[in-house]
Amino acid sequence: QVQLVESGGGLVQTGGSLRLSCAASGRTISDYTMGWFRQAPGNKRDFVAAISWRGGSTNYADSVKGRFTISRDNVQNTVYLQMNSLNPEETAVYYCAADRSVMPGTVSSTWDYWGRGTQVTVSP
Repeated sequence: QVQLVESGGGLVQTGGSLRLSCAASGRTISDYTMGWFRQAPGNKRDFVAAISWRGGSTNYADSVKGRFTISRDNVQNTVYLQMNSLNPEETAVYYCAADRSVMPGTVSSTWDYWGRGTQVTVSP
């Protein structure tokens, strides 16, 4: 079983950038597809991005394509989410997730493991 801890959230102005990190322990993340989701108050948990076991394949929600970049360092057992050109509608708790399947999909209920999240707030 893998444990995930997110960091890097905070307050940023519209148009700003943040880099989120997800540190894993318990198992090597090279065994998992890794992903990021976000959840605003009153909303469901939405898919943001995912990256394959070795990082050769990525998938993004349409709303973040060209602005967000997911990456992984299997040696450091860490996954990153670089977020640029943020807007207030992206204020949410951002969650790191891991799944043992090759293509876990974009629905949060299909993913196996979750971190506790990190708050991202984008001010107008």
